[in-house]
Amino acid sequence: MKFALIGHPVSHSLSPAIHHAAYRELGLSHEYTLIDAPTQAEVDRVVAALRSGELAGANVTIPWKRQAFAVADRRSALAERLEVANVLAPLSGQIVAHNTDALALEVEFRRLLPASTPRAVVLGSGGAAPAVVAACFSAGIAEVWVTARRFDSKTPENDWPGARDLHRLGARLSRWPGTGGAEKIHFDELCRGAGLIVQCTSAGMQGADSGEPLAALVPWPLLAPDALAYDLIYAPLETPFLRVAREAGRRTEHGLSMLVGQAALAIEIWLGQRPATQPLLVAALDALAKRGRA
Repeated sequence: MKFALIGHPVSHSLSPAIHHAAYRELGLSHEYTLIDAPTQAEVDRVVAALRSGELAGANVTIPWKRQAFAVADRRSALAERLEVANVLAPLSGQIVAHNTDALALEVEFRRLLPASTPRAVVLGSGGAAPAVVAACFSAGIAEVWVTARRFDSKTPENDWPGARDLHRLGARLSRWPGTGGAEKIHFDELCRGAGLIVQCTSAGMQGADSGEPLAALVPWPLLAPDALAYDLIYAPLETPFLRVAREAGRRTEHGLSMLVGQAALAIEIWLGQRPATQPLLVAALDALAKRGRA
C-alpha cells in the first residue's frame, strides 16, 4: 500500500522516517512518499489518487490543511469542529477527513501538565492554532488566550485573521504585545500564573526568522513556577523560545513527540493498528541527527 504527505514545502519532513519505522514495527512493507504541492492542481491529483485507490491514505501539512477539510466527502467530529484536517482516508469510495494534530497535542498536554491548569497562552494564530486551542480545552485547561502578530490595534478584533475560528472554539484573543504600552501590560497579566505557554509560529524554525525577539516578549518570571513552555517546532529541538524558558527555570518540551503521536494516530485510521510510539520517536531523532551530520 502507498501513503504520502502532501504540502509545500515538504523536503524537510521527518514523516517518511517515522512512517517507515511504524510499518517495520507492525511487520508491514508499505511505502510512504513526499508530494510537494505548490498549487491546487497537485492537491487535486492527490485527491484523485485517493479516490482511485492508488494512494491508501495521505497526511496533509501547510498550506493545505483547510483545503483537505474542504475536499472531503465526510469528516470526523473533531475535523468538523476545527474545520481543518491533516489526514485523508479513503472509505467505500469516499474521502474522510480527520484531525490527529489536536488529539496528539491533547495526549501531550495530559502527560505533561497538572490535572488543573488554570490558563494557557498561545502565541500565533496560523493553521496550528485551532488544534492547540482545542487540545488545551480537551486536556482540561480552563482558560485559553491567543495573541498573534496580526492582532493589531488598528483592526477590529472580529476582523483579525482566524478570529472567527478561535472564538468559535472558546479562545479569547489579545492584541500583540510587541508594540509595547497597554498591549504589553495586558499580555504580562495574562501570563501571570499561567501554567502553559505554547509557541505555534515559525519563529526559531530552521530556515525561518529568528525566535529571539519572540522569546524576549514573554515575561518568564510571571508564569507559574511549574509552567510548561511548549514549542510545536522540532527542528531545532531547542529553539530560542525553549532555551530562554529553560534558563528562566521553566519546564520545556519540543514538538517531536506530538509529530510522532499524530502519525501513529493516522496509521491507526488507515490500517486499524496503532504502532508503539517509542520506535517512531527513535527513528525521528536518528533522522534529525543524520541531517546535523550532513
